[in-house]
Amino acid sequence: MEKELETRHYLEFLQGTMHRRWNNLALADFDGANRYNYSDLAREIERLHLTFELMGVKPGDKIAMCGRNCANWAATFLAVVSYKAVVVSILPDFTGEGIEGLVNHSDAVLLYVGPNVRKKINAANMPNLKAVVFMDEHSLDFVANDKLKKAFESVNDALSKKFPNGVPVDVVDAYPTDNMNDLAIINYTSGTTSAPKGVMLTNLNLSGNVDFAAHRIPHLPGDAELSMLPIAHMFGLMFEFLYQCCDGAETYFLTGAPTPSALMKAFAEVHPFMILTVPLVIEKIIKKKVLPVINKPIMKILWHTPGIRLIIRNKVKESLMQAFGGKLRFLIIGGAALNGEVEQVLKDIKFCYCVGYGMTECAPLISYEDWWKYKFHSCGKGLEQCRVRIDSEDPLRVTGEIQVKGVNVMKGYYRNEEATKAVFTEDGWMRTGDLGILDEEGNIFIKGRSKNMILGPSGQNIYPEEIEDKLNSLPCVVESVVVDRDRKLVALVYPDTTAEGKKLLAEGQTLEQLMEQNLQALNAVMPHYSKVSAIELVDKEFEKTPKRSIKRFMYK
Repeated sequence: MEKELETRHYLEFLQGTMHRRWNNLALADFDGANRYNYSDLAREIERLHLTFELMGVKPGDKIAMCGRNCANWAATFLAVVSYKAVVVSILPDFTGEGIEGLVNHSDAVLLYVGPNVRKKINAANMPNLKAVVFMDEHSLDFVANDKLKKAFESVNDALSKKFPNGVPVDVVDAYPTDNMNDLAIINYTSGTTSAPKGVMLTNLNLSGNVDFAAHRIPHLPGDAELSMLPIAHMFGLMFEFLYQCCDGAETYFLTGAPTPSALMKAFAEVHPFMILTVPLVIEKIIKKKVLPVINKPIMKILWHTPGIRLIIRNKVKESLMQAFGGKLRFLIIGGAALNGEVEQVLKDIKFCYCVGYGMTECAPLISYEDWWKYKFHSCGKGLEQCRVRIDSEDPLRVTGEIQVKGVNVMKGYYRNEEATKAVFTEDGWMRTGDLGILDEEGNIFIKGRSKNMILGPSGQNIYPEEIEDKLNSLPCVVESVVVDRDRKLVALVYPDTTAEGKKLLAEGQTLEQLMEQNLQALNAVMPHYSKVSAIELVDKEFEKTPKRSIKRFMYK
């Protein structure tokens, strides 16, 4: 309980920030559609509080949100949690039927949607809803009866009567900070191996992450952040919005698709101090922009030549820094293991990167390390707010399941006692399903997912992620999935068929012939029980979750 008492409520951070930065920018859509200073944000929160009150929503009721990243999504989130209601966070990538099912499963009474989501759903299939509200315009799309419609339409008048001289700054002092153990979010995961489950996260879980970030990754005056990961997912919600806003950064939401051109434009204008991303994005940048240059014969020599290598590496570093907007202090990579060759380049140029580790069930962070102390190939150390153990007879050398206990760990899965019971050990530790080891300093090294582990013919544990990491560094391999077929390992490969990729083919060589060379090169560095029997080419990228993890269960 000691750690719980030390954790500051995230709304307490927000209160202090609002008092300090009342007239400063808090949230904005990058395309300029909506902008909120902290004073505007306080007014919007009060308007939404009145909406909930007049429509008969009570503290503890569920309010579902399903739409693209935008400032209105963020403002609605803060209004719901500060009303002591529960956010039901649903990724807009789900099908209409899937969204309807999750709204019903969560017992939500209101649903806030973006325009693309509204086209997919039918309010008649969600009988418990009082209303469906357009998030972009705060207008009604569906309402259960005329009484509720009149209540919704009376909100602006009610707000003017309550605050005839405008919303004062001290209104934020009423935000609740004594409800640490109350449910704050039901976040429906987009798992790589199973159907969505409703992760129940408390205010304490959220506060543990915000408190950690505010102390370990503090903001400087004028810091800005670009929100480009889905904020309906905990990684984006926590570190691209909630902690940023509560601790005083300017947050810009990339409301459109995060295409390379859109990202480069946004980086150049926002100048983010921190970028959160998944390995796939960084790997594409390094593989397309850096590796073709430094892998030329003369550059391979110069890259390692004392004296000149410092000049060359600094130029590469400066080029990357400018591509990310020029003010980057933290590049935090999460969601999956980073390719070894790509990480070596980042390490060589002393880039400000680290690889963190987390999951929705931990709101989301489990481990992190400051980039200047980060240990190569690890995913940092367990947070001060939690404890991490390896379920192994020798955690330093023998791989075991990573288990977690602390203020960041969820209550369980909503209306799913069986899954909740299965994910916790008898002594109260949460099973992550990930496999790894710890070194003497407490750094975590992930070996793979327990569900992905393949048992070799002689009982050896084979981790397909380790094979894929090496395979993805070979010519013309964009991404891969290693599967078990009749006790033989087969690598499914999505190849690089672009003009740049074709340059890697020798004269007269086919892609299939290059893959045969790749197979031999791969097996030359793998132990005998992890050798791959064949490479099969696929003609499109592997299906992925919104956080860009491959949906491995789809491939056999």
